Amino acid sequence: MAKTQLNVRVEEATAETARERASQRGISVNRYIEELVQQDEGENGRAFVQAAADFMERYEQVFAEEFDSPDEGVR
Repeated sequence: MAKTQLNVRVEEATAETARERASQRGISVNRYIEELVQQDEGENGRAFVQAAADFMERYEQVFAEEFDSPDEGVR
């Protein structure tokens, strides 16, 4: 996958924390930031899937009544 350069400005304390955390994990600051973004992306995906599951559980009967024909039998 192609890499691109991204320049960001953060408070010095934030930069120092990023350097320390990356060092503790034995990775570069670039890799540390990349992993944080990927983790955040994964959490958003899990939150979406959970919200969709909650929605379907809550409204399953409504959909069944609206779209299932009476002669289809049990699924």
